[in-house]
Amino acid sequence: MTNPCPCGLPEPYAACCGRFHRGDQHAPTAELLMRSRYCAFAVGEPEYLLATWHPDTRPMRLRLDPAQEWTRLEILGRTGGTLLQNEGTVEFRAHYRYRGQGEAQYENSRFVREDGRWYYVGTV
Repeated sequence: MTNPCPCGLPEPYAACCGRFHRGDQHAPTAELLMRSRYCAFAVGEPEYLLATWHPDTRPMRLRLDPAQEWTRLEILGRTGGTLLQNEGTVEFRAHYRYRGQGEAQYENSRFVREDGRWYYVGTV
C-alpha cells in the first residue's frame, strides 16, 4: 500500500501534491495550494515554494532546515479560494519535529489568483 501524501489527503504523493510540484498542473483552489506548499516543506521543494509565492511578498531565496521534520497538517478553516473566486484564506496548524521536540506553527494565510494561478501572499 502506498503512503498518503504528506498534505493529509489520502492520495499518494505523486497523484496528489506531486503533480503540482512537477508542474503537471496548478493547484485549482487556495486550499490545495496551501496543502501543496506544506507538502513542499515536508519533501524539500524550496523552488516550488518560491514559484507559488506572490512576487510582491516573495523572498529572494529560501533555505529549508533539514533538521525540521514536518509531520502533520490540520486545516482549521477557510474563506473563499474556490474555483470561481480570486481571493481566499486558509487557517491551519502545521506540526513538525525539530531536534526531537514536537512543535506546531499556526497561520491564517492569504492567497490570490492571478492569470489563473493561485499564489501565497502572506498572513492575515
